[in-house]
Amino acid sequence: MSRFFHTPCFPAGAGPDYVNALIEISSELSAEGLLAVLHEVEAQFARVRDQRWGMRTLDLDLIAFAGQIMPDRETYARWLELPLAEQMRESPDQLILPHPRLQDRGFVLVPLCDIAPDWVHPVLGLSAREMLADLPDEAVVEVQPL
Repeated sequence: MSRFFHTPCFPAGAGPDYVNALIEISSELSAEGLLAVLHEVEAQFARVRDQRWGMRTLDLDLIAFAGQIMPDRETYARWLELPLAEQMRESPDQLILPHPRLQDRGFVLVPLCDIAPDWVHPVLGLSAREMLADLPDEAVVEVQPL
């Protein structure tokens, strides 16, 4: 488990600032089964999924799963290349792994580097450390340890 980090809410204006962390777990569940469990936990904390990137009480994301690319490389590539305006309007109807925005988000990469800096993205071929180094300074400096 990583340390806890204070980060500005994402996207800006979607609610109060957050506390982010990352854990690595082992599970006998499938990726879809694990995501269902994460959504059940969110619901126990009154999470309501009625708006994409809306205010939330708890947000548990599945970032990667056993090196799998889901559902397939073509679908993954479409979500990876989706412009921001479309990302804000469109939500996938299936699990996309690894998370198609993890390489763009300091609030994911800083905690990831806390526990697995040598983890390699199965599509991009870059380590967590390399992806973090590629981010603009402002995306990293806003992620502060608690």
